[in-house]
Amino acid sequence: MQILPTMISEFSTQVNLCLLSRPKLQEMFGKCFTNTLETTVELMEDTTFVITGDIPAMWLRDSSAQVRQYMPLIPKDLELERMVAGLIKRQMMYIAIDPYANAFNKDPDYQGHKSDITDANPWVWERKYEIDSLCYPVQLSYMFWKAAGKTYIFDDCFKNSINIILKHWKTEQRHHEESSYRFARMNCPPSDTLRNQRMGMPVNYTGMTWSAFRPSDDACRFGYLIPSNMFAVVVLGYINEIALMVYEDAEMAASAAQLQEEIRYGIETYGIYRHPEFGNIYAYETDGFGNYNLMDDANVPSLLASPYFGYSTKEDVRYRNTRRFILSKQNDYFYEGSYGKGIGSPHTPKGYIWHIGLIMQALTSQDEKEITGIIDMLEKTDAGTGFMHESFNPNNPADFTRPWFAWANSLFAELVIKLVSETSILSNLHA
Repeated sequence: MQILPTMISEFSTQVNLCLLSRPKLQEMFGKCFTNTLETTVELMEDTTFVITGDIPAMWLRDSSAQVRQYMPLIPKDLELERMVAGLIKRQMMYIAIDPYANAFNKDPDYQGHKSDITDANPWVWERKYEIDSLCYPVQLSYMFWKAAGKTYIFDDCFKNSINIILKHWKTEQRHHEESSYRFARMNCPPSDTLRNQRMGMPVNYTGMTWSAFRPSDDACRFGYLIPSNMFAVVVLGYINEIALMVYEDAEMAASAAQLQEEIRYGIETYGIYRHPEFGNIYAYETDGFGNYNLMDDANVPSLLASPYFGYSTKEDVRYRNTRRFILSKQNDYFYEGSYGKGIGSPHTPKGYIWHIGLIMQALTSQDEKEITGIIDMLEKTDAGTGFMHESFNPNNPADFTRPWFAWANSLFAELVIKLVSETSILSNLHA
């Protein structure tokens, strides 16, 4: 069902007026900004179901990221407020059903990956456990609260799901000793399943919480996924504030604060690698035994995105060192071609660059020349569609994956809105 609240149309027009000197960018923004509302949203009786695009299921991560660019307009549009509040309600319902699942069906009809060897549930499309699947709905709820100034979303169902998340992350601090989660997929690439009798490879206790899969839906090489633990630290701060300000629940607040401190300690103690060229950098993954996976993936949360979701600052020395590593050929998933250079993913063909990675590079950059160069790349690599894609061949942008990927379109719109608000950068775009 297509919904296009009045404020969305008016705001889109206002932004487009700022882009008159860049007609290509103007066209792309016009398409991408409304794509989620026009093609992926279905209003239910009192909830909202949001598909990811070309897959008819709702990812907890994607559905949150797909509406983020609309958050500033919520105080001005009741239709938009109802849509996002309904989405949050459905997300919290799903978390209560199965906190290990990453994607869900609209109805309990067993659609999706039915042959996976894991605890089945008719609501679940896919049961790949990813820390960020629990982070994103909390972040969205916090943003809604701050934008709308309303607390009705924090009902009993919400509070129950928050308690589930806290207990869940605590359990996964000692995955092999305390967790019941097991997962396997047959006749698939190794990245789609877990090793070691469906439990994942052994990890040492660090204070961090374990993840089976990355935001790309690929299996973790080592169980402590640093960027997702970073995101959890930020989200636990949100939970602490909600517990104190909304629920007046000192016990919940203390639980969130303690877990936040333990995970942060784990990141800063076990997640840093001394690189001979770049100095102290954050690893992408570790196992707590001294093994590190040095890379970054375009999917968010990523190491590159840590200032975007609030763990690092752009000025932080370790972040800047890590960023230089990520955007170099030392990162096995940094690719370059005649139409651009940027971060890809093992989830897509080797050498393909992700639009999400390029957009995140611009969103976290302090260099106006770098940002304007990325805007030029985005304009040249849409393959004439006006939309962003999952990944593209940097030597032939017409060769791309996923023609309908709403998350990438929403993130692109968010970037353009940010640039329009920063007049110095916008003046360079006009040049």
